[in-house]
Amino acid sequence: MEKLDAFLARAEALMARLEPLLPPAIPEPDWSAPAFRWCRAGITGWLEAIHAPHTVALDDLNDIERQKALIVRNTEQFLAGRPANNVLLTGARGTGKSSLIKALLAAYAERGLRVIEVDKSHLPDLGQIVALVAGRPEHFILFCDDLSFEEGEDSYKALKSALDGGLAQRAANLLVYATSNRRHLMPERFSENRESWVQDGEIHPGETTEEKVSLSDRFGLWLSFYPFDQNAYLAAVRGWLAHFDLLLDAEAERAALQWSQLRGSRSGRVAWQFACDWAGREPAERLAELGR
Repeated sequence: MEKLDAFLARAEALMARLEPLLPPAIPEPDWSAPAFRWCRAGITGWLEAIHAPHTVALDDLNDIERQKALIVRNTEQFLAGRPANNVLLTGARGTGKSSLIKALLAAYAERGLRVIEVDKSHLPDLGQIVALVAGRPEHFILFCDDLSFEEGEDSYKALKSALDGGLAQRAANLLVYATSNRRHLMPERFSENRESWVQDGEIHPGETTEEKVSLSDRFGLWLSFYPFDQNAYLAAVRGWLAHFDLLLDAEAERAALQWSQLRGSRSGRVAWQFACDWAGREPAERLAELGR
């Protein structure tokens, strides 16, 4: 009996030493949440629920009416069970690409829309994510923010397969919406132009260029975003100040233009940052700033 007790004690001590080395148990997704983040520890991945995601209202996004209308139409087709496209949003920084996807969640969560945020480094796990959501009644947008790839990275191959090229059928209740500052998502070298060739007067791209373009080509809908001019910037400032129950009077307009000059940029993000700063000040402090 003493030998048995000693053996059990040693076994318990061994298990206590091994337990930290084992992957954590995979928690069941909390499907009541409107948004999720894909997490991974070692080789184990799971959906972490986000019950209070950061969202904005569609009406608060200014100067992107065409892009807004196209992505809303595509999303409504998706929610209605009709054919819809994966979407690539590209262009100038701070012009509303990520905010537009967050606004879709706010507008359509009650109709069953869910958003799953996936980091670029976790793209090889897309097969696991598809398997988790394939049988669910909700409709999921797989959100890849600020997506781009450097030389030597091969995680883009998993994204290509998930978008269009895999042998397994694409999940009917999942689309990929990605944002990027690059149209082709991968760096392009001047030397790659030398690979192109001409036949019967037509220019044909080389294999390297074809490989890089093939990823963005798998997004059926491309939306381009452009830098704001002064009028668009001030319209965004007006909208965000209204969010704080403030008006864009002459003093605020002057301060907003000074703010954009100091930042060297005019965009929706800069407009929001100014509005936060302006609304957070006392009236006397705002006047003192303008008097400098």
